[in-house]
Amino acid sequence: MEIWKESQLQLLSQTQDIHTAYRISLNFVRNLGYKFCAFSTISANSRTDCCPVNLNNYPHNWNTQYEQSNASEIDPVAAYCNHSMLPVLWSKELFCATPWLWQLLQQQGLAHGWSQAIHDEETGLRSILSLARSHCPISAYELYENLGFSVFISRHLHALAIGMQPKKPVRTQAPPLSRREIEVLKLSADGKTAYEIARILNLSERTVNFHVHRAIEKLGVNNKMAAVMAAVRAKVI
Repeated sequence: MEIWKESQLQLLSQTQDIHTAYRISLNFVRNLGYKFCAFSTISANSRTDCCPVNLNNYPHNWNTQYEQSNASEIDPVAAYCNHSMLPVLWSKELFCATPWLWQLLQQQGLAHGWSQAIHDEETGLRSILSLARSHCPISAYELYENLGFSVFISRHLHALAIGMQPKKPVRTQAPPLSRREIEVLKLSADGKTAYEIARILNLSERTVNFHVHRAIEKLGVNNKMAAVMAAVRAKVI
């Protein structure tokens, strides 16, 4: 790998601010021969608290018309990337259902481009990295020659985008303890012995110990005291 590529990618990997990382990425792809670079995210599961990211150096007129036309709903590149992580070259055929959008690309100097998607099943976040230029068609060979770089860039920007998302509150789920197991743990928490619990609940001492053992297994702990503490943390008792 050429020294400048290695140094810029190393700098990118150490950058934790997404805006700074985008600027480094833009400089990198310009050196590869692309004038424009765009990175955007959407939530596949339509989370209302999702913090979308949309970074690009596209012409102002393109961004304005794209937004005013709500073109993201019919953009064939977005549709493709929503279902596939394979790279896609922009072409007249790809935009056959939206010829006006293809014409707008040509008018705004975005005549030749390609896109690469990242899907994150755990968070539901999906991102698209696009590179474009006004001159010289992009061959399949050039695309795959630079694919490794685009994947590296998109994955790093994607990771930073995930870090910007609101954290989901951690829900403490009550373990599936039976009513009798809860009663036994409550009395154990009060300092009662198995013999005393048996007298209170009108059970045999052996049955009390059985319920304690089952609670220990369900809570994934090693002894009765740990089971009591786990039940307290889970707000079961």
